Amino acid sequence: VEGLQLAWNLGCRRVRVELDSSCTIQLLESRSTDTHHHTTVVARYQELMRQGWEVTTSHIYRETNKCADYLASHGHSLSPGVHVMTRSVPLLYNFLMYDSQGLSEPRLVLNES
Repeated sequence: VEGLQLAWNLGCRRVRVELDSSCTIQLLESRSTDTHHHTTVVARYQELMRQGWEVTTSHIYRETNKCADYLASHGHSLSPGVHVMTRSVPLLYNFLMYDSQGLSEPRLVLNES
């Protein structure tokens, strides 16, 4: 939600959101979230979706986006809240190269049916 708000504030009107949690995508697209403990976050997300811009949300495996996976893992070591990076992280250069070449690590994915 904070990332989408930042994108809106920066004037981005075509945004792609990639999540490695299909359950989260289902929750965000759900019409009935009243009993979920993240109801306010989901409501804010849905409010942002109605602002007249093009946002696509899709599921990806974390192995296909090493940058996001690294930043998510790195975020656990930071204090709670929103952190905007104003300088590049040198380690991300390697991950950007890895991701841009479409490289990924093998992963066993069980069929959910």
